[in-house]
Amino acid sequence: MTDQNQKLFRALLDVGKELASITELDYLLTRILDISRDVFHFDNAIIRLISDDGKRLETAASFGYTQEATEAPIYLGQGIMGKAAKFRRPYLIHNLTQMDDYIPGIEAARSELAVPLIARDKMIGVFNVESQQSQAFAANDCDALSILAGQAAIAIDNAHLYEDLSKVSRKNETLNDFNQQILSSISLGLYTINRQMEITSWNDRMAKMSHIPKEKALGNSLIDMFPTLEEEGIVEHLNRVLQTGEAESLRLLHRGHANQNRLQKRRLAPLKENGTTTGVVVVVEDITEFEQLLAQTIQSEKLAEVGRMSAGIAHEINNPLSVISFANQILQEEINNTPEQHELFERIDNEVERLKSLTSELLSYSSGTQEERRKPTDINTTIHDVMALMRYELSKNQIESIEDLCPLPPISIDKNRFKQIFINLILNAIQAMDQRGEIKVITGFDEQGNIKIQFCDNGPGISDELKNRIFEPFFTSRQDGKGTGLGLYLCRKIIADYHGQLNVHDVPTGGCCFEIILPKTLVEQ
Repeated sequence: MTDQNQKLFRALLDVGKELASITELDYLLTRILDISRDVFHFDNAIIRLISDDGKRLETAASFGYTQEATEAPIYLGQGIMGKAAKFRRPYLIHNLTQMDDYIPGIEAARSELAVPLIARDKMIGVFNVESQQSQAFAANDCDALSILAGQAAIAIDNAHLYEDLSKVSRKNETLNDFNQQILSSISLGLYTINRQMEITSWNDRMAKMSHIPKEKALGNSLIDMFPTLEEEGIVEHLNRVLQTGEAESLRLLHRGHANQNRLQKRRLAPLKENGTTTGVVVVVEDITEFEQLLAQTIQSEKLAEVGRMSAGIAHEINNPLSVISFANQILQEEINNTPEQHELFERIDNEVERLKSLTSELLSYSSGTQEERRKPTDINTTIHDVMALMRYELSKNQIESIEDLCPLPPISIDKNRFKQIFINLILNAIQAMDQRGEIKVITGFDEQGNIKIQFCDNGPGISDELKNRIFEPFFTSRQDGKGTGLGLYLCRKIIADYHGQLNVHDVPTGGCCFEIILPKTLVEQ
């Protein structure tokens, strides 16, 4: 993992921690700017949030901008930031002098990168940076800032939620009204019990987490509803809060009614009336996905180590192969060899060469951690080599491969990185089809003369919902332990480094097709 990726991951962890610890919006925004400055070394940054009427972007926090620039309102669809908010997608501008609708930010700005802040499918604002240099930001900056913006958006939305709850608490005259507002709006699981351990409130999030509707939970014994709470130690904590009137918190692995283990944080606060503890408020936060993110990152490091180990094994195989080849040559020089023996010697030579070719491909693929080396490459030959390397895996799964390759000019790329992409796309297709099927690799040109490479299969296809998520880092639809969720994200990132595109679409006859578009500027002149 590179230093930049390590810093990014630490930033994600820091922002994630803010979700549970910061409820004051201004301090949270300052922390987000501090994190982005430490990781990306931006000279300026501005966070604009959508106004209450949903029509404008108003400055919430910034550094490096003049007061005049931060005070000016920006309407949705106006300027770069307005477009990012209206169309809910990042904008990377390399030369602002060509943008007629640019709204002045920093002095003599030439480049701008704006990414939307979206939390729970709700647009809440825009994170924007600018530079006085042209082409100051690259596609990988856009990817990294988008990831950070996603975490920041959730933190900001939660801070807004807590802020709203605080306003509600000041407005409501009775504790009951206040509790109803919390139950209807908080994004965490929340319930209350009385001194007899009977459930007295149960919010919508708690119903979703436990798969128990509010009507079934209210009035029933908490211990009867969840017998595992005693062995998990929660009942002991609840009794202690009822006795002492002091809040407590704990972290545990909880098995719910759906027989799923979920990692949770629970905060237990006394519910008081006239100074007497009458019950307990329990806040439940599910942190399973966060822990999975950490586990998947560790898994990706393990996979990198496996790649390095595979390279060592390939070297060890090559040594005895060289001995076998040399011994075979000496035996062929014997005068009295029969025609059958000559045929066997030739078969040994052919098989040795085949094994050397396979180990060579393994070494080439495992060297992906090395510095990128671009040189003129024949894409069709690279595809053919990869298909030969994958022949055993295809045969084992009874999958037929078809190569429909159009003559292409050499292009300047790192062959090993593209082998990594092709292998990943083929393996994904094999796993999607499970057993029996067809993979077709097609090369050619699009209408603009760009190089087009397609990997099509006749498997079950990908739903529209998943199409929007498969390129997200750490997202996987496979069973636990059978995917890190990084493959397609890294493929798209590598292709983006070449100013290309990786998209997916349905095949009319069934299945799906991953399409790579590489700009014609990569063609060797």
